[in-house]
Amino acid sequence: MFLYKLLGFIFVGLAALGVFLPLLPTTPFLLLAAGCFAKSSDKWHQWLISNRTFGPIIQKWHEEKCISCSTKRVAILSIVVFGGYSILFAINELNLRLLGSLVIATGLYFVSRIKVCSKLTMAD
Repeated sequence: MFLYKLLGFIFVGLAALGVFLPLLPTTPFLLLAAGCFAKSSDKWHQWLISNRTFGPIIQKWHEEKCISCSTKRVAILSIVVFGGYSILFAINELNLRLLGSLVIATGLYFVSRIKVCSKLTMAD
């Protein structure tokens, strides 16, 4: 339980940074934080869900299993840019490049399948 609570706070911190940093997505970290708090602390889970800024995003995920279009765009862009950089410039061995390509393709597949919400109350 302590580990989930600690992870929840870390994810909230990363989500807060994501509000200001364009390549750090907010919504996935909020969803992870909500999941961690749901398993560890009803008090903090309720705090997060009732938060004026973050609550609507989490509730939208719980109700409709969707994320904003901008979140999806940033996730795909991050996978392509950072994953592509790693494969093209940071990894020299062919086997590792192939494995990296498979990981990137898997990530792109799953992110592309996430439904986009028609409207969110907070631009992400």
